[in-house]
Amino acid sequence: MKNGLWHRHTSLAYLAVLLGVAGHASSEFAAVLTHIKGPELSVWRFLLGGMGLIILALAFPASRNLIEPFQKVGLRLVWLSALGVTIGYLLFHWALDYATVPQVATMVTTIPIFVGLANLWVAKQPFPRTKLLTGLSALIGVALLITDGYLAKLAGSGQSLIGILMALGCAATVAVYMVSIRPVIIEFGALRITAITMAIGGVGLWLVVGLFWSIWVNPLTLLDRPPQQLASLLTLAIWNTTITQFFWIGGLAAVPDITRGSYLFFLKPVIAAFLAAVFLNQFVTPWQALAIAVICISVLVEAGKALSKPRPRKGKRAGKRGKERTPISIITVK
Repeated sequence: MKNGLWHRHTSLAYLAVLLGVAGHASSEFAAVLTHIKGPELSVWRFLLGGMGLIILALAFPASRNLIEPFQKVGLRLVWLSALGVTIGYLLFHWALDYATVPQVATMVTTIPIFVGLANLWVAKQPFPRTKLLTGLSALIGVALLITDGYLAKLAGSGQSLIGILMALGCAATVAVYMVSIRPVIIEFGALRITAITMAIGGVGLWLVVGLFWSIWVNPLTLLDRPPQQLASLLTLAIWNTTITQFFWIGGLAAVPDITRGSYLFFLKPVIAAFLAAVFLNQFVTPWQALAIAVICISVLVEAGKALSKPRPRKGKRAGKRGKERTPISIITVK
């Protein structure tokens, strides 16, 4: 596979992950504003978002061949799509029907810890004690920040252990998906594999929700929705799914250390706090400022380690005359 720019430059890979985190940070906002129950909402999100990713993949020549990955790893793509999208995001949206937004957001933010454990289990990569300590430190900061009530206005239902466990299940399944799909993305490209898995997962959600909830979502009725609901659904599908998932999944596949890269996800509630201040007039309290400082310091420790270790350069001096150099192109979107 021809690597793109974010594979060549670590900082760009981390920037892509950060953009993905920004998209995840606003997903609860858009989800609540749709006023659609969790299982049905998950279908709308990934049918539309998966369709957007397919269209985006077909727009680039390098990613148009969506059949090739199936010919080589078709079964793997199907079960990973079912695990990371159908099951994972069904649990996420369904959890919002039982637990408050702060509770769900707190549990989902454990994804980096599960990524480290999944990387240890699947890829046999070590999970050093220092990473575990910085991760737990950031998680404590997340819990302090979120439970202080900055998202209370968006909370729809009472506290429930069922919803918390669902959100925890979402974090675990998404983490296993992220680690397991990485080698496939490296071989076939981020856009192509993200589009395929999100689309398959969306169809799986449509079937599961239809069979078990008797809700058969018809995408053709999208334009019949009230204006606010339509705008919220399109935001959730295009920004929080099509764009966010491409940057999040592709960026994590490109960073040298997926566990360290996933630690940027701890910034999700910090970004959400900023959004709450802008859109809900819920300004940061001194207690929240302390929690944000704990999160940012923990993440910066790991980010500093990552960026201070440049990737090994191939060959001798890259700028030597007479040697042919590989041109740097824009991100290859296979």
